[in-house]
Amino acid sequence: QVRLVESGGGLVQAGGSLRLSCAASGRTFTRSTMGWFRQAPGKEREFVARITWSGGSTYYADSVKGRFTISKDNAKNTVYLQMSSLKPEDTAIYYCAAAVAAGWGASYRVSEYDYWGQGTQVTVSS
Repeated sequence: QVRLVESGGGLVQAGGSLRLSCAASGRTFTRSTMGWFRQAPGKEREFVARITWSGGSTYYADSVKGRFTISKDNAKNTVYLQMSSLKPEDTAIYYCAAAVAAGWGASYRVSEYDYWGQGTQVTVSS
């Protein structure tokens, strides 16, 4: 059974930083792409960043490029999202996701991701 468990969310002031973690278990993710998405109240879920499990190729949404960094620790089966220079508009529930069927070809589409975590709340105050 695949499980993705996010942690690290919280309340932070604008300009601050947070690091989100996603612990993955239940299968081998070697040929998968791991992604972070977010959903603000009343808005659709949107892509934030993704990384291929093997090779570590990364891709970011324009809105977070230069401020957020996605990384992974193969030994811990964990993916991270380091968020810096946070803005109030970054406030959302952040979800970790795994694209297994699409593999390394997965990009920014919600539909490409097969497994999802329960989400962690990030709130940025002005």
